[in-house]
Amino acid sequence: MNVRLPEQNQVLLTGNLTKDPEVRYTQKGTAMCRFRMGVNRRYKDTATGEWKDDTTFVNIVVWREAAESCGKRLKKGSPVHVEGRLRSYEYEDKNAPGAKRSMLEVEARRVQILEKSSPAGSPAGGAEEPAAAEAAADIEEVPF
Repeated sequence: MNVRLPEQNQVLLTGNLTKDPEVRYTQKGTAMCRFRMGVNRRYKDTATGEWKDDTTFVNIVVWREAAESCGKRLKKGSPVHVEGRLRSYEYEDKNAPGAKRSMLEVEARRVQILEKSSPAGSPAGGAEEPAAAEAAADIEEVPF
């Protein structure tokens, strides 16, 4: 049987950062930002009738200009919508030499900030970035 499956690896998540993002640079100077977000699911327990929350924690990695923008504009608790793809990799555990571990994360293609920016001069932050830079970094802000 010769079945051709379409290549599909797309992830859409909406949630809040669990801590401040970390920006690092590769040896070649490429910006990389990592953050962890919590994604909630609310459901009704059929046995008790109570509403309950189930939270899934997901690691996110963002690259290049978008990584720098995320590092500047996001903080713990920031609500975001992330579009990207699942990526897995292996690494050696520093605490157990020779032990290999595997990791699954979302490589973000687009990060949409779901809160308004603070105006210039306010206690929470500086001036907004120009729209052209925002589009180039593939970071969006939802105006509401």
